[in-house]
Amino acid sequence: MLGNKVSTAAASTAGIAGPVFDDPVSRRLSAEIERVAGASVHVLVLGETGVGKELVARQIHQLSARRQRPFIAVNCAALSENLFESELFGHEKGAFTGALSATTGWFEAADGGTLFLDEIGELAPAMQAKLLRVIQQREVTRVGARVSRPIDVRLVTATNVDLAKAITAGRFREDLYYRIKVATLKVPPLRDRPGDILALARHFVGLHGPGAAIAFSPEAEAALLDHDWPGNIRELENVVQAALVGHRGGRIEQADLSLGVRDDGGAAPERAAPGGLQQVLDDLLARETADLFNAVQKQLVLRALDHAGGNQVHAAAFLGITRNVLRTLMQRYDLLPGGKRG
Repeated sequence: MLGNKVSTAAASTAGIAGPVFDDPVSRRLSAEIERVAGASVHVLVLGETGVGKELVARQIHQLSARRQRPFIAVNCAALSENLFESELFGHEKGAFTGALSATTGWFEAADGGTLFLDEIGELAPAMQAKLLRVIQQREVTRVGARVSRPIDVRLVTATNVDLAKAITAGRFREDLYYRIKVATLKVPPLRDRPGDILALARHFVGLHGPGAAIAFSPEAEAALLDHDWPGNIRELENVVQAALVGHRGGRIEQADLSLGVRDDGGAAPERAAPGGLQQVLDDLLARETADLFNAVQKQLVLRALDHAGGNQVHAAAFLGITRNVLRTLMQRYDLLPGGKRG
């Protein structure tokens, strides 16, 4: 089955039970989520990469009447066209070479609950047509089967793609668009909800820290608030994890934060340049950080997977290694599906 973001466990985007709603902008989003959750309609969640769209989907599920039933998350960008039907709709034994037993698809697995299709804007047109039919008919036919199976699934989809432009360009079906956007939620980028930044940072310290109380210095807090967060919540989590590797003395200082630096004109922060990375590594080596190699290598794998949206082939390409080598590293650091992220 899928080798990417599919689970009924905690959200892989950030690992929190629910979104953090400290900022007034986020509180308004929270009210919208609560309103939408009570109506059993399909929901389209829009937002930049890393803003926490899956967390919003999980919150919708938890606040709905379906909360006792499964929540299944699928990364559409990781679905190949050849395996699309088998993954989503299931297959019967002998349906194709390698089908040694009957397998339940993700629609059936989510029956009675919620199916979250992330990055739906990445689906190929042929896959969109097959998905549309299932939504319309409310039934699935396993590959190799002759009988359809009724399903009762609430669909929550998400994308960072402008679907209106994709429709105009012929890349996305208009009829599917109107099927999935009965209700729409827009998740603001982290830079537009600064009141969440420190609350999220403290949460990630608790999530990934050693257990002992670790605080941010005033200078570190100011740096977090000043950063523009182009990678949103996902970037913030990674920054905190990296800071936990290098900090000393029970407090995270500004120097522990691997952030881009603003220029004198106050422009948006730049991505860390190789020289900046060298400085970070020099600092870590100077501190004689325990097990530094494995800690840095694990973070590098995590960052590549995040940037690739969980797609192992793309993540391996980012790192300049083969997928087999990447999977070996993922196994070493317990990052394979079903394992822990971080």
